[in-house]
Amino acid sequence: MSIWFYLFIIATILCIVFIAKYLVIKKSIKEIEESISFIISSDTNALITISSNDKNLKKLSTVLNKELKKLRELEIKYNQGNQELNRSITNISHDLRTPLTAIRGYLDLFDLKGLNKKQQEYLIYIDSKVKDLIFLTEQLFDFSSGIDNENNFEKENIYVNQVLEDVICSYYELFKQNNITPVVNITKQKIIRYVNEIMLKRILENIISNAIKYSEDNFVISLKDNGDLEFSNKTKLIDRTSLGKIFDRFYTVENAKKSTGIGLSIAKQLVELNDGKIIAEYKNNNLIITITF
Repeated sequence: MSIWFYLFIIATILCIVFIAKYLVIKKSIKEIEESISFIISSDTNALITISSNDKNLKKLSTVLNKELKKLRELEIKYNQGNQELNRSITNISHDLRTPLTAIRGYLDLFDLKGLNKKQQEYLIYIDSKVKDLIFLTEQLFDFSSGIDNENNFEKENIYVNQVLEDVICSYYELFKQNNITPVVNITKQKIIRYVNEIMLKRILENIISNAIKYSEDNFVISLKDNGDLEFSNKTKLIDRTSLGKIFDRFYTVENAKKSTGIGLSIAKQLVELNDGKIIAEYKNNNLIITITF
């Protein structure tokens, strides 16, 4: 046999070895990819494992496992710190609510008729600021009292039309005080959604309260045939930059003096906890917030 035949045999064997090596490496990379995806998306202490004995791949998996352990430790520290922060905010807001409620009670005892005009103005101003502080502490309390825990509430089939009507009616006096006449469009179709009723009311209240603060005119509340909730109000305080941050925690529009910057963040979290979606758009000087469950 010629030397070329032997060279052909050797080349063929080498090709088979290289192909087998390539397939093993490809399989191991796939295993690493799947393991990382599973570990990151799950609450698990599992580590990356591979079937290959290749020393370089084993070294890679060892390095990745070390980094995953560090990442898991950082996540635990973050969660512990977040829980501690929430507990601190809850305690502070609770401590503030009690004396503020007492101050409000004593203010209600004052007889404005017995005071001169200047004293009446001062008292009304103090009462207004106390109300703002009470509202802020209530928002802080809601924000920190476990709304991130999906297992702390029950869902049921809720008649959205009726809940929306009830919430709108509860804001009648506030609309009147702010010279706002809302345009209400509620579909005649019976809209039923599987949500938590208390959370749904809180979502609607936060969005309507936000609209009252920012609205300059033309406040429209709609419940459409497809079940979408839409809130639209004219305002020049929003631009495209602030629109992208409107659901951020503690973000406030610069000129909204009464804004706490918490209401819409809470609304977004509550919507998502009920498997819904909330989006904000700005069109023709109108802020449009749409909720889909």
